[in-house]
Amino acid sequence: MALTLETESQIYRSLRAVFGAAAHFVSLGFTVFVAVVARPGSSLFSWHPLLMSLAFSFLMTEALLAFSPESSLLQPFSRKAKIRFHWVLQLLALICAVLGVAFISYNKYINGKAHFATWHSLTGLLTVLYASMQCMGGLALLYPKLMKNWTLAKLKLYHATSGLIGYLLGCASLMLGMCSLWFTTSVTGVSWYLAMLSPVLTSLVIMSQVSNAYLYRKRIQP
Repeated sequence: MALTLETESQIYRSLRAVFGAAAHFVSLGFTVFVAVVARPGSSLFSWHPLLMSLAFSFLMTEALLAFSPESSLLQPFSRKAKIRFHWVLQLLALICAVLGVAFISYNKYINGKAHFATWHSLTGLLTVLYASMQCMGGLALLYPKLMKNWTLAKLKLYHATSGLIGYLLGCASLMLGMCSLWFTTSVTGVSWYLAMLSPVLTSLVIMSQVSNAYLYRKRIQP
């Protein structure tokens, strides 16, 4: 029985490693695909899909995968280095997202179109605002002494779970964007379905990572 449990554990870790590697590939591939479709520089609007996919598909995914025990690209590095890497990528993701909102807002302004009139735009705005608050909340982990009534374990748990919610919001925004007239006109057939599956795969991998690290283990001390 012990051997069976050990074998099952090895299989489970191997599967997590495979899907984690796939998440790296998919997050980058999806961003490159959107860049090819959008052709950044061809119009003011073209910068919006590039920046948003770069923020929520690539940078944010890599920032979270940095802590994956099986598929982190920073396995040889210390946890402190991973935390710094995480912060840099999250900050870059937020900057890209804010710029993405700025480009689409200005594009709508000069074309006389309504702002935040679709589910995609509302979800995207909510995601950017949420990401901003999440980054500010992350400061508590860098300076835990400022939160005297909270243990470090609780801060880590709440930051990880709230970060997961923000990541899922970002994936939802990307998926709603792929239902837009621009994307469905530019991408059709199997390519559209593959593109739609990209944030689904990465979100499942990230959910599994956070759940395994925090939600399925009792890390909060009484």
